[in-house]
Amino acid sequence: MVSMARATDWIEGARLRTLPEAASPVIVGAAAAYRLGSWSLTRTLLALLVALLLQIGVNYANDYSDGIRGADDNRQGPPRLTGGGLATPKSVLAAALGCFAAAAVMGLWLVALTGQWFFIALGVLAVAAAWFYTGGTHPYGYMGFGLSELMVFVFFGLFATVGTTYTQTARAPWWVWCLASAMGVLSIALLMINNIRDLPTDREAGKRTVAVRLGNVGSRAAYVALVLAGIMVSLIGTAGAGLLEDSTTSDRGWWILIVLAVVLLVGATVPAHRVIRGDTGRSLIPSLRDTGLYTLGWALALALVLVLA
Repeated sequence: MVSMARATDWIEGARLRTLPEAASPVIVGAAAAYRLGSWSLTRTLLALLVALLLQIGVNYANDYSDGIRGADDNRQGPPRLTGGGLATPKSVLAAALGCFAAAAVMGLWLVALTGQWFFIALGVLAVAAAWFYTGGTHPYGYMGFGLSELMVFVFFGLFATVGTTYTQTARAPWWVWCLASAMGVLSIALLMINNIRDLPTDREAGKRTVAVRLGNVGSRAAYVALVLAGIMVSLIGTAGAGLLEDSTTSDRGWWILIVLAVVLLVGATVPAHRVIRGDTGRSLIPSLRDTGLYTLGWALALALVLVLA
């Protein structure tokens, strides 16, 4: 029996706690563009809208696909629109496609401003990756061979960060790719904690995520390793942005990097402590939220250094 979904149900279905993850690479990419001497507010806002709309579209698409497959029948988190019977599958699918269409319009506007038409092909690939994560006859999100993590790394890390920088500067030095990689690794960490929360129900539904294959202990260790690796790579990228180039200011640059490292490490304890102590199911929902907020704080800290250092 499908009930009439309320506005709050649709807002919950959009999974707003995942939006900081979508915004973060755009913030870092825009700050990198500023560092390179070419920044545009209009292009930054368009890139941000594309990222947010794609993320919401992915969330609705996953809600639809997991719901019709039965993967959300016994979920530990908040009820989904499709699986929880709050909305018809057709309406959830329409919401996903509507978000993808709106993202395409914003993306085309951005491409028209830049003249970098090859981004259209990349955008099509991003939407396809979003849909086939849990959609289609053979969704790669159910396979657990790391393809989901690879797609998250590429599109929510490299593409979003480097793409934001490139549409404003038409170049992307190696250190921008480092920062993009750090954002991608953090996005994988968010996916990992989501899958750790859903371990029991994913096993029952036959959803062979990497977390299912690694098991409870292995997936938690992977989450911590991902966060630490992201910190290391982001520090390398930040150093490459010119903090250590001038011998007269290198001491100041080292101090900035040390403070940044301490801030990122201390901040990581907020989302990680529940994972490390073994929380399960619904008790991991705060860590999901905190990982997204930590990613946003990470992005803002990097942006502050890139703009002001």
